[in-house]
Amino acid sequence: QVQLVESGGGLVQAGGSLRLACNASGTTFSNYVMGWFRQASGKYREFVGYIKRYGMGTYYADSVKGRFTISGDNDKNTVYLQMNSLKPEDTAVYYCAADRHYGDYDRSANYDYWGQGTQVTVSS
Repeated sequence: QVQLVESGGGLVQAGGSLRLACNASGTTFSNYVMGWFRQASGKYREFVGYIKRYGMGTYYADSVKGRFTISGDNDKNTVYLQMNSLKPEDTAVYYCAADRHYGDYDRSANYDYWGQGTQVTVSS
């Protein structure tokens, strides 16, 4: 059974940084496309970025490009989301997800497994 557990959320001032972690169990994360999504209160879930299988590239939403970086640690079976230059509009619950399929990796409906989410709050 695949389980994803996020950690690392918290409260940070605007301009600060946080690193979220997503630990996978029951599988090897590098066999999946691993995506990050976020959902602010009262809004739809929003694509943040993904890392391809075996770390063969990353892709980011325009809203986070240049500020956020996704990486993976095969030994720890963990994917990270490094968030720099945080803004109040980055406040949301952040989710990691795993996709077994191919294509449309920015669509949340395509992902098969989800973590429980971790809250990120950026104060102004």
